[in-house]
Amino acid sequence: MALSYLRSSSSRSANLLRPLSSAASLRRPISTDTTPITIETSVPFTSHQCEAPSRSVETNPSELLTFFRDMALMRRMEIAADSLYKAKLIRGFCHLYDGQEAVAVGMEAAITKKDCIITAYRDHCTFVGRGGTLLEVFAELMGRQAGCSKGKGGSMHFYKKDSNFYGGHGIVGAQVPLGCGLAFAQKYSKDESVTFALYGDGAANQGQLFEALNISALWDLPAILVCENNHYGMGTAEWRAAKSPAYYKRGDYVPGLKVDGMDALAVKQACKFAKEHALKNGPIILEMDTYRYHGHSMSDPGSTYRTRDEISGVRQERDPIERVRKLILSHDLATEKELKDIEKEVRKEVDDAIAQAKESPMPEPSELFSNVYAKGLGAESFGADRKELRATLA
Repeated sequence: MALSYLRSSSSRSANLLRPLSSAASLRRPISTDTTPITIETSVPFTSHQCEAPSRSVETNPSELLTFFRDMALMRRMEIAADSLYKAKLIRGFCHLYDGQEAVAVGMEAAITKKDCIITAYRDHCTFVGRGGTLLEVFAELMGRQAGCSKGKGGSMHFYKKDSNFYGGHGIVGAQVPLGCGLAFAQKYSKDESVTFALYGDGAANQGQLFEALNISALWDLPAILVCENNHYGMGTAEWRAAKSPAYYKRGDYVPGLKVDGMDALAVKQACKFAKEHALKNGPIILEMDTYRYHGHSMSDPGSTYRTRDEISGVRQERDPIERVRKLILSHDLATEKELKDIEKEVRKEVDDAIAQAKESPMPEPSELFSNVYAKGLGAESFGADRKELRATLA
């Protein structure tokens, strides 16, 4: 089944680069075929205090091709961010997500924009999955006005309230209690939605995580705690930091599920299962067994605490994009050339977004005082002598 003459069914992909007028004419159409295909996950789910979901996942040609395109775009975006950082066009902290794309893509396939997501500082791809544009990504990374946080948040503080994406948090583990608060609001409002609170294995030992989980279990909140276990908290291997690295069991009285986080379909199945569970029974923990190719941040070469052979081995055996590529080719949903064409188009979209982001101006100096206090409180900024009124903070 060829792609070439089938029109696009992926509104999410079509909106990734909305501000660029030329994008639509460059994009190869994606199959609209929704004929069901059943595929078995690469490895079984491992459960704690619950029955594991089926390994058989229903998908279709349109979804698989959308997975491929979205993950290829995320991968290219992060590689481009690496280059911009090295060119000193991105400053400060920058944590890249390449290798972990299946978590962002699979999770979105199982939920709706009514569901909330909150995460830590490795947030670029999660933002794109929620419908954010490449222009917003690169402008924010470079501190420009067109960024999703008006250029004032940078890499660690992406935000998209209209899609219920609440960041982007730089304090290790601090997003988890906030996520449980979002789940409290959802239960109070009775809107049948859930919150996914993402954190890394490095944050899994935080006391605030267990406090938030305890009250979520007491109140049966629709909170899904997702441990993105990439096996290294900064430069510390999980086994050196945690006496029990079976993070899906760490909730004790809270059910948990271990998932192959390099398999987009397994992530989709697990998130669908978790959402149904959370709405009926309260919180659940998902441990996504994943891997980051870059170091912890751009200041970390990523090769002092692990071998290059280890990294290349994961790329060869578990890469999430290559897995979907093989599925597409084995089911004759597209040709190798068509998939290469998609990757070429993605590269052009990223390059165009970067060029447009560079044209966006820096924030005005007055923006230093905005978005600090709630509007209408009359907070004021004075000079050092406390006599000269500098600004009324909005």
